[in-house]
Amino acid sequence: MIRTLKALFESPQSENRESLEPDLRLAAAALLVETARADFTEDEIELNRLSQLLKTSLKLEQEEVDALVLNARERVEEATSLYELTKVINDHCSADQKLELISAMWAVAYADGDLSKYEEHLIRQVADLTYVPHADYIHCKLAANE
Repeated sequence: MIRTLKALFESPQSENRESLEPDLRLAAAALLVETARADFTEDEIELNRLSQLLKTSLKLEQEEVDALVLNARERVEEATSLYELTKVINDHCSADQKLELISAMWAVAYADGDLSKYEEHLIRQVADLTYVPHADYIHCKLAANE
């Protein structure tokens, strides 16, 4: 158990952006999946928007997107808090990348034309956990609703 706790606070010296890329992709995809599920329904329109965002932003083939979404769903089911999903984002993403994530979450939330209070609350939590300023959070929300 002590070894497990120590591992949480130690980061490998050879860790670089390329080795983290799968973890970053999975964390971002999991947050988008969580956004699509936040209103307790998995709307096909939201799932299609989620897939489209992953495909274009990460430059993936559809098969890769499908596998990523499947892994992200499993990750969401295993997660006990949003902190688990946002920690990797905080540790390795720039402020601009965090804004892109919040914008993508808004795009998924608005995809079905109905923003639920649960979707809005989730995005607000993620913005807080990733230190996105409130003004930027609002800007992303307004931009996604245009």
